[in-house]
Amino acid sequence: MYVPQSSRGGGGSAGEQPRVYQVWRGSNEFLLQGRFIFGPDVRSLFLTIFLILAPVLVFCIFVARHLMNDFPDHWGISVMVVVVVFTVYDLTLLLLTSGRDPGIVPRNTHPPEPEAHDVNNDTGNGQTPQQLRLPRTKDVYVNGVVVKVKYCDTCMLYRPPRCSHCSICNNCVERFDHHCPWVGQCIGLRNYRFFYMFVFSTTLLCLYVFGFCWVYIIKIRDAEDSSIWRAMLKTPASMVLIIYCFICVWFVGGLSVFHFYLMSTNQTTYENFRYRYDRRANPYNVGVVNNFLEIFCTAVPASKNNFRARVPVEQSLQQSRPPTRGFMSPNMGKPVGDLELGRKPVSWDEPRSGADIRDLEVGGMLDEKEGRITHASPDLSREALPVELMEGRAGMHSRRSSWGHRSGTSESMDSIAVQMGGGETNWGSVSSGHGTTSGAH
Repeated sequence: MYVPQSSRGGGGSAGEQPRVYQVWRGSNEFLLQGRFIFGPDVRSLFLTIFLILAPVLVFCIFVARHLMNDFPDHWGISVMVVVVVFTVYDLTLLLLTSGRDPGIVPRNTHPPEPEAHDVNNDTGNGQTPQQLRLPRTKDVYVNGVVVKVKYCDTCMLYRPPRCSHCSICNNCVERFDHHCPWVGQCIGLRNYRFFYMFVFSTTLLCLYVFGFCWVYIIKIRDAEDSSIWRAMLKTPASMVLIIYCFICVWFVGGLSVFHFYLMSTNQTTYENFRYRYDRRANPYNVGVVNNFLEIFCTAVPASKNNFRARVPVEQSLQQSRPPTRGFMSPNMGKPVGDLELGRKPVSWDEPRSGADIRDLEVGGMLDEKEGRITHASPDLSREALPVELMEGRAGMHSRRSSWGHRSGTSESMDSIAVQMGGGETNWGSVSSGHGTTSGAH
């Protein structure tokens, strides 16, 4: 299985250019030269397959094989055939869910151009065209309801409605529901129906095995004219399968019921936990029947990514060329924090007390700040703040050396606070011009 690298050199002609999956910037893994795309946790898929196949094999060997002759007119063989066919169907749905593009929105190679009213507002505030800041959100109408779409610093685009950035796969996914570790893939616009069909068929498979294990126990009881407990002791494999299926059906059955409710109200898991439509109107709810028709009876949208296509020469040059425009990220100068996750924003300029300093992992804090400067939004002009950036890095290294010798005394803590206060000037000049690129947008 091929793990795409973030960058790879290409040749001069189109035939020597790398393919899209080879320079893919997400965290996905590809199989068969980009024909299948998985999440970075694809190894968990093998565990899921084992948890399905193992009990089915035990059922076929120790239960279904003995039931083949216990029904008239050779109907007993259908017990074996049904469980095998249903298992193949279940695994097919699992692969359709895990191995396809869930609805990834292609990244932009450069930030979008600010709209005319944004340019007028910013220039009116005294900003030059090289310091224009893109708005953090924009308003769009969905069924007559205003919905805010957010700007993604990583993908350099305004996300479509219901789109969110997955921190695990590092992609913006349309109609993002959640990232499922059991299938090793994001669940989104293009694989949600297959995900629900997989979960629901797994529930039916558990009930099927659970039911026929009891049928086999009852047949043993009737054949030997004994109690049900003695019949259970005659077939320990049936007892293990009954306990296993009883536990599993609570998980997959409960998940089936929960997603049935989400589909009936046209919500996603992300929206249900984040926005709480019980407190306001859901602009996507078009009625129970139409909601189900939208999920199961509409054509699956075509993928917006051709992973096997050659990367155009112009796009390779744009990716390797340093940015020359000065449009700032909408998050530059904003407090550090995730407003969607409900975290309290913390300003870079906010003074920190001695107790807070004592709890900080100094090296991690400095690395985090340095990483945020390094990975600042690419739409920040490199010619705009060269002096401040150098001063900020110099201030950072000076504080790193002084923090490395901290002690538990109050005098050392006071000296640390003084050093931080002296370094705030440098950090403030840098932090006012960069944006946060949190993994969970």
